[in-house]
Amino acid sequence: MKILSLCLYQWRGNNITEPKLLASAYELSSFGFFKRKTVQEWCVFISDTLVKRTNESQRQSVKENDYLCHVHNRFDNLACVAVCDSEYTPRVAFALLNKVMDDFSELYGNKLGKLEEYPFEQIGQLLTKFQDPNQVDKLSKIQRTLDETTIVLQDTIEKVLERGEKLENLVDRSEVLSMQSKQFYKTAKKHNSCCIIC
Repeated sequence: MKILSLCLYQWRGNNITEPKLLASAYELSSFGFFKRKTVQEWCVFISDTLVKRTNESQRQSVKENDYLCHVHNRFDNLACVAVCDSEYTPRVAFALLNKVMDDFSELYGNKLGKLEEYPFEQIGQLLTKFQDPNQVDKLSKIQRTLDETTIVLQDTIEKVLERGEKLENLVDRSEVLSMQSKQFYKTAKKHNSCCIIC
């Protein structure tokens, strides 16, 4: 589970005809050095395209190759896109998009469209923080704990069943041994009755 890029845009309002990239962060260390620039450009391109094609106050997820692109276009002229691998939980991705836009709105809410640049270093910190969804999402953490507990419980049940089979074998053996000892006793008694010891 990994997030490749996180892009925040201003879209619509204030005579904007194309999405304006306000802030972005990338985690491309899994790619070779010479491929990173190309992958980053692809992330920006797909993010631009998704922002344009997503209606206001709508969110959606689009599959592109092995990646899922999550986009949320809000009513306040902000849009945010996360490009993740296909295993990343969509619920956590949308929580990240909301967090990015909320934090940005706290800083620049009434200044949107009035400044040339919007320094927003928190986007990189959020990208790093949300790389492991189990660390930031309580439901994912609980689900992981439940999965681990289920595995341990299944192993325990298997071991108990194995012990049960072993106990059944021991019971069967003890019954056979008991029958053999009775047979031995009868045979010994019969042989001893023939012989009188003085």
